Amino acid sequence: MDIFQFRNEYLLGGLERKDLDDNPFKQFELWFKHACDCKVKEPNAMAVSTVSAEGAPTSRVVLLKSWDERGFVFYTNYHSQKARDLEANPKISALFVWLDLERQLRINGRAEKVSTAESLRYFISRPFGSRLGAWVSHQSSIITSRALLEMQFEKMKRKFADGKIPLPDFWGGFRIVPEYFEFWQGRENRLHDRFAYKKNGGAWEISRLSP
Repeated sequence: MDIFQFRNEYLLGGLERKDLDDNPFKQFELWFKHACDCKVKEPNAMAVSTVSAEGAPTSRVVLLKSWDERGFVFYTNYHSQKARDLEANPKISALFVWLDLERQLRINGRAEKVSTAESLRYFISRPFGSRLGAWVSHQSSIITSRALLEMQFEKMKRKFADGKIPLPDFWGGFRIVPEYFEFWQGRENRLHDRFAYKKNGGAWEISRLSP
């Protein structure tokens, strides 16, 4: 297969400084709402990258579940690889890719656990099966078969048949506290538009970057 010929021109539009809000959280909201309005599939999907204590990077896709000017929140098992990485090194990067809109957004910062109360509010909003799944999955651990996983799921379904499923003490949220945003808009001839917001004290400095 010759993938040299896999190429598309990005022609949907450009990005100018005057188009950007001075507040990167408000700019995120504008882009995220646009992705939702355009019915982009899983607009809240983001690739999260962490680095282990040994310096090995790992990326995986998670779902953004809330955000405000404190940061961007996702949920996971606190025994997972990503959680272990963040315990050793809280630096984190998140990447949104909205291909249909020819846009990317990168957010760099540090991760911190959200409160138990915040995790609980989200946990009880999840479907019954997803709440059970949090109890069943020892995320990132080795399992011998799919059948064993499904057997454990059925066991938990019987245990919590009344629908009252408590929040696991090993499960909860992380908040990405941003220090850097980069908004990327594809352009023709690979002359893309890139704007970086970098935290400087209490203010955000905005710079145009070369593609």
